[in-house]
Amino acid sequence: MPGEDAATSAVETARAQLERTLEYVDVADGIVEELLEPHEVHRVSVPLDRDGNGREVFVGYRAQHNNVRGPYKGGLRYQSEVDADECIGLSMWMTWKCAVMDLPFGGGKGGVAVDPSELSEDEVERLTRRFAEEVHEFVGPMRDVVAPDMGTDAQTMSWFMDAYSKAENETLPGVATGKPPVLGGSYGRAEAPGRSVATVAREAFDYLDRDVEDATVAVQGFGSVGSNAADLLDEWGADVVAVSGADGGVYAEGGLDLEAVREAGDADGLVSAYDGADARIDNADLLALDVDLLVPAAVGNALTAENADDVRADVIVEGANGPTTIEADDVFAERGIPVLPDVLANAGGVTVSYFEWLQDINRRSWSRERVRDELDDEMTDAWTDVVDAYEEHGDATWREAAQVVALRRVADAHDARGF
Repeated sequence: MPGEDAATSAVETARAQLERTLEYVDVADGIVEELLEPHEVHRVSVPLDRDGNGREVFVGYRAQHNNVRGPYKGGLRYQSEVDADECIGLSMWMTWKCAVMDLPFGGGKGGVAVDPSELSEDEVERLTRRFAEEVHEFVGPMRDVVAPDMGTDAQTMSWFMDAYSKAENETLPGVATGKPPVLGGSYGRAEAPGRSVATVAREAFDYLDRDVEDATVAVQGFGSVGSNAADLLDEWGADVVAVSGADGGVYAEGGLDLEAVREAGDADGLVSAYDGADARIDNADLLALDVDLLVPAAVGNALTAENADDVRADVIVEGANGPTTIEADDVFAERGIPVLPDVLANAGGVTVSYFEWLQDINRRSWSRERVRDELDDEMTDAWTDVVDAYEEHGDATWREAAQVVALRRVADAHDARGF
């Protein structure tokens, strides 16, 4: 439910968060000025021959924020609202996300301003291949590695990788992650962001002397991130009492049958057809439920100054990118509600993307069990680093602590390289 601050763009929020982190980290002014802006932003025209023989031209973007620690890394989204500012802001968050996880990547983000639901599958394929041609010179396994995001999936990454490889005259699976395993994709990639959200929730509850077992949970957004987080929390004994999709939400005081919810919906994450709920609720209702854990895993700017006072959850773990505005962050800090930030909580996606990149380079596949074990190790190590920063700076929020870890690593890399 948008609030009065919902118009804040991703890049404005990302820059404001960086400025706040500077209260805790001493970084040279020149490095700060560089980090406030992307290294490059590419805007390309993407002509598409429609099935009806007409031609339509869409606009595509690729923002490359910082590569001091390694190649740019970040998703491609197909969404009508995609623009340069959104891509810049999201690419900044990717820089911090990779640094928090201590991955050898920088931040990138891109996409095409298009509603993929209005395209046929053949049109999406042609759009993807043409977009890959247009950005070909800016991307690559050692330059900028793309991944799926909103409106894209493993098939999209397969087409992108194929188009890039044909242009290079050799098969280069490392240009894209999130591919199917048959093309060098990693087992466990799709579930990884949700698993990392659940892992951070578990670690946060333990740190706060609480037990995730029997905790009540509300999940906004029952897509890939939200549903996988809910499944793992349910497996650990939590009671997922509410979930929502594009068509609204469902609530059951004793906990939902998640598999039945999934079976009643469809691939778009719809949940309203589930008939085992005590009540049907909208997203505003879900965000205001009296639960132990709230997971906003749907869209950006979900928690705003307008609805932050209505939130009654004890802990918030962010599954979506940028679901909490700066103003809402301030409200939660004043109310003493911990907000575990997206740059840590949903970093499982880019972490397993890193595993996939390694597998592609070495031409050796990992088992799903190894991926899960390695992801759990990486997430708990990152959690420990963020806890150390949180305890070092007694007045810092969890978001500021995570960004302290990230900013120190990025700044140290700049210093070491002599920038």
